[in-house]
Amino acid sequence: MSNDSTDDIYTDPTPTKPLDIVQPDTPTSADLGDAEPFSETWTQAIKVLDEELIGGPRYLTPRALAKELGVSVVSARKIWRAMGFPNIKADEKVFTEQDVAAMATIVELVREDVLNEETAISVARSIGQMTDRMVVWQIEALVEDKMSAEQFSDPEARREVVRLLPSVIESLEDVVTYSYRRQLNSALQRLTVRVEAGLVASEEGRDGTEDDAPLPLARAVGFADMVSYTALSRTMSERTLAQMVQRFEQTCAEIIAVGGGHLVKTVGDEVLFNAETPEAGADIALALSQALSEDPVLPSARVSVVWGRVLSRLGDIYGPTVNLAARLTALSDPGTVLVDQLTANVLADDERYILIPQPPQSVRGFGPINPSMLLRGAGDGIEVD
Repeated sequence: MSNDSTDDIYTDPTPTKPLDIVQPDTPTSADLGDAEPFSETWTQAIKVLDEELIGGPRYLTPRALAKELGVSVVSARKIWRAMGFPNIKADEKVFTEQDVAAMATIVELVREDVLNEETAISVARSIGQMTDRMVVWQIEALVEDKMSAEQFSDPEARREVVRLLPSVIESLEDVVTYSYRRQLNSALQRLTVRVEAGLVASEEGRDGTEDDAPLPLARAVGFADMVSYTALSRTMSERTLAQMVQRFEQTCAEIIAVGGGHLVKTVGDEVLFNAETPEAGADIALALSQALSEDPVLPSARVSVVWGRVLSRLGDIYGPTVNLAARLTALSDPGTVLVDQLTANVLADDERYILIPQPPQSVRGFGPINPSMLLRGAGDGIEVD
């Protein structure tokens, strides 16, 4: 899968040796970073879980895998790396039948001209990055549960999670499949069906010369940034810091979901979200500011929201609208929401919002801007159970 004519997804020009089937090596405590010695039960639990997760014994080298797929070694390596896995030594037998089946699915999408090579690699990368974050999140959540509910130490909790996983894998897998289909349906609506209506709605107050004019999606883009996070984190234990970050993420995620928005990403002390209308973005921003200010544990937050156009790629959003929202967040006072002039103009005639003009500011990359503080007017806004 490259521009080299001898290295494409259709053929493997290099002969391979006959395949040998070998059993995987038994993991050691050094492999898993465990500070305590393994018991026989623990070692067996690791081995059983290992084989269940990877779909059988490891018996294929990279060259043998490429032969099974009918592609070059470099092409097979591209797919493997795109899914987030490290390079494998040429003579190392690590691949299973499950690896062959999964990677063959990507290969067939290209062979059948459903996807071109670049898109196939991008899709594989999206799966790898999202599932990597997902499983780390799940394991750490299970470890935290064992530590808080059953008073295990960290190493003990991690061993207990290994013992627990076989009983929950199928259930989690079912929910992942369900969520994928539901999320795909939701994304289809907001990224295809309603795109044109959003662009039409975003024309108000614009003359077509704006920096974001060529971008394909109209979105309200917002940030919420915890105040004094760096100073607080220096005074907290690892567990207390983890609990604070988790509480912040859960609070933001719930409000954004209830408000009909989309949580794009969380980066430590900050969340980035978007919504399909300026009103939805404003409601989410106001609800985030209020909830974080009233939370007895979390610090208050600086919040912003900007209505404009963005580019959606790689599970993230890009463009001047995103950059301006980030700049406004840095300018806002704790517990307040700032918007730019265009967003203020769009919301000005809606009795649900109050807009208070702020002193002009010079913003890097944008020059002078006229921000406004956004406050709640009529109505209750987002209600979270």
